[in-house]
Amino acid sequence: MLMRAETSCLLVVDLQERLMPAIHQADQVIATGAWLIGIAQRLNVPVLASEQYPRGLGHTVAAIRELLPVDAFMEKTHFSCAAEQNCMRRIDVLGRDQMVLIGVEAHVCVLQTALDLRAVGKEVYLVADGVSSRTPRDVELALERMRAAGVRIVSREMVAFEWLHQAGTEMFREISREFLR
Repeated sequence: MLMRAETSCLLVVDLQERLMPAIHQADQVIATGAWLIGIAQRLNVPVLASEQYPRGLGHTVAAIRELLPVDAFMEKTHFSCAAEQNCMRRIDVLGRDQMVLIGVEAHVCVLQTALDLRAVGKEVYLVADGVSSRTPRDVELALERMRAAGVRIVSREMVAFEWLHQAGTEMFREISREFLR
C-alpha cells in the first residue's frame, strides 16, 4: 500500500531539548523531521508532535517547534503516544488511517507508539532516517521488531514521492525545487 497525502498524518515523537544531546545522529533526525514537516505542510498533511514529560525532558527542540503551530503539541507520560487518551483523541479526530512516524527513542516511545497504532488498525510507516536512540543497536533492534509486527520501514524520500504521487504538477515542481534538489 502506498502512502497518500490525503490519508496520512505525520507524527513527531519526542524530539525534546534535554533528550536530543544523548541521541545518536540527532542532527540527522532533526533535519529529517524539519524536511518532512515542510513537505507535509505544503501537501496539507496534518502534523502532530508528542512531548514525553516536558517538565523533565524539556519541550520539542526549537528547529522543529518553530515549524509547528502550538496546537500541534501533545504532552504525554505514557511511553506510547497511542496509550494517552488525549493523543489518541487528536489522532482519531483527523480521520487519517496512515501514520508516518519519526522521533526518538526508536526502541522505547517510537516502538511502543508504532505497535499500539498497529493494534488499533492504523497503517504505520516508520521513517528509518528520522528515528534514533542513544545507541545504534537499540535502533537496529527496534526496526527489526517493528518490521516483524507489520510496520512498514521507509525513507524520507519514499514518503515525499508517495505523497506527491506524480511528477509534472505545479506542486511537484515547487516541492522539487525547495526540498528535492
